[in-house]
Amino acid sequence: MLARVISCAIIGLDGALIQVEVDLARGLPSFTIVGLPDKAVEESRERVRAAVRNSGLIFPGMRVTVNLAPADIKKEGPSYDLPIALGVLAASDQISGELDRALFLGELSLDGSVRHTDGVLPMVSLAREQGLRSAFVPYSDAAEASLVEEIDIIPVKSLAELVAHLNGLGDIAPYQADPTLLDAAAEPHYDADMSQVKGQEHVKRAMEVAAAGGHNMIMHGPPGSGKTLLARTMPTILPRMTNTEVIQVTKIYSVGGMLPADRPYVRERPFRAPHHTISHAGLVGGGRFPRPGEISLANYGVLFLDELPEFSQQALETLRQPLEDRVITISRAAGTVSFPANFTLIAAMNPCPCGYAGDPVKACTCSSTMITRYQKRISGPLLDRIDIHVEVPRVEYEKLADSRLGEPSVAIRARVEAARQRQRERFKGVSALSNAEMNPSQVREFCQLDATGQSLLKAAVRQLHLSARAYHRILKLARTIADLACAEQIQAAHVAEAVQYRPRERV
Repeated sequence: MLARVISCAIIGLDGALIQVEVDLARGLPSFTIVGLPDKAVEESRERVRAAVRNSGLIFPGMRVTVNLAPADIKKEGPSYDLPIALGVLAASDQISGELDRALFLGELSLDGSVRHTDGVLPMVSLAREQGLRSAFVPYSDAAEASLVEEIDIIPVKSLAELVAHLNGLGDIAPYQADPTLLDAAAEPHYDADMSQVKGQEHVKRAMEVAAAGGHNMIMHGPPGSGKTLLARTMPTILPRMTNTEVIQVTKIYSVGGMLPADRPYVRERPFRAPHHTISHAGLVGGGRFPRPGEISLANYGVLFLDELPEFSQQALETLRQPLEDRVITISRAAGTVSFPANFTLIAAMNPCPCGYAGDPVKACTCSSTMITRYQKRISGPLLDRIDIHVEVPRVEYEKLADSRLGEPSVAIRARVEAARQRQRERFKGVSALSNAEMNPSQVREFCQLDATGQSLLKAAVRQLHLSARAYHRILKLARTIADLACAEQIQAAHVAEAVQYRPRERV
């Protein structure tokens, strides 16, 4: 007997339908799985055998051959347990009805219960795109799968329950999705808030500009001046995520097995702060079966790199391509995988190894050679891709002791969202979504300057020895500052503020 069941594999963030073919033949009892399975898939033989028997069903004492087609795609993970078990039962006439018109996913326990599976959302999305009308998923993953519309989600608790359902001896009701699950009006919750930051008003302004235009930012200052706290407040002033962005971010976290335990989606803007000892693969993604790294986990959110010069040279130079293209491409012998990397980079660094170069209170103990060597760990091309450079000085006691709170993040976010709305209207019909994403032709079209602004920018380019990339980035910044000021035309004051965010010497 031959049976076919549809399952799915994950390649990057996309799914690929897998035909699970099960053949039973006479001969000595055996259980063979072919089709490029990894160790977890090969071990499903024992899980399936025990789950079938402990569910009150009969595991056939025959030669069992399982083929995972197409055979040139590597299969990993335990999500094939359930479709393999169903294929064995269908081939041995213990299940009636067609199984190749629905998607089946799930890991089996030895007692037959169905466990959580990573990557359910992208796999169910593919099933809908391929015309399948129903998806059988673990009960714990039904809410996540219900984010995909126009497909019936059947939550499965155990193999025995599913077999009874397929044989018409019981009924599993489709999962009823909460229609307000992705309510755009839902207010995201963040632990930090901009009102908690004492002083540093010019840094808050720079962060508002960065959030309004999607610009990258680096902060320089001594230890304890508030750089980390400021960075943690950045997601609170970014615009609330759209439903499309929520789905995209949830897919990434689903594939990485990092979805919150209390809800099936990610509503808050991601904030990723990897330690400087992180490996290259941990930052950009990779592995034998490529998985998203911190760059992709920060998609539509913030990637915070504290102590920037302490990161490895390889990791820092890897940032150059995703900062420009908003995507990271990983090449392996088995193929090439692309992950989204549309993040806002917020970096922080001390001015020297001890951290107190230029500090008015504490003397620096570093030599000029040590300071130069420390600052040169960050290449000029990487710094040129960062739009905003801002100093974060020591906070005075009077500001620290002041009991009054600053402007809350909600008020700042309202201005940021208004600026983003102007950008959406401006960029209708073009590829850019924010000012930071404009290409040179779009900069030429949307960033026109009057004579005063051109004169000011010309002087800045000559005095600061700015590159062509830096020139365009100043224009993008000026356009964002004008949007925050509700100005249609970029004025000289907007250009002047944008120029202030460029470093006057090599950092």
